[in-house]
Amino acid sequence: MVDRISKEHRSWNMSRIKSKDTAPERLVRSFLHRKGFRFRLNVKSLPGSPDIVLSKHRAAIFVHGCYWHRHPGCKFAYTPKGRIEFWEVKFQQNIERDKKKEQLLVEAGWKVITVWECETKTEEQIAYALRPLLESQGGL
Repeated sequence: MVDRISKEHRSWNMSRIKSKDTAPERLVRSFLHRKGFRFRLNVKSLPGSPDIVLSKHRAAIFVHGCYWHRHPGCKFAYTPKGRIEFWEVKFQQNIERDKKKEQLLVEAGWKVITVWECETKTEEQIAYALRPLLESQGGL
């Protein structure tokens, strides 16, 4: 399948995709801050540089985009129609890397939660996504 836009424009589009400080991350951070939690961002000393780290609670939070990290059953986790093999390999590598990061953190004694982009649309959804991890800490 031929791309509808030029290679240069596609490259420009892809360069605008952020890996840090995304809108969903900011929504989750804002929610946590309003609830009185203090945290660090993108801690490089931890496996996978979690997006949000609550050191006091030994909790690591990843805020994943549904498309790039393949949120199961999500309408945003579609596969492009062109270069299907390329995309399947790329997505599978992302999934495997995510599992490895989580496994390493759990083995190191960290609680890990993944908040999906589609779960950040309302404050209630964010609270629900964070509840399993933070409820035991007396935070929510």
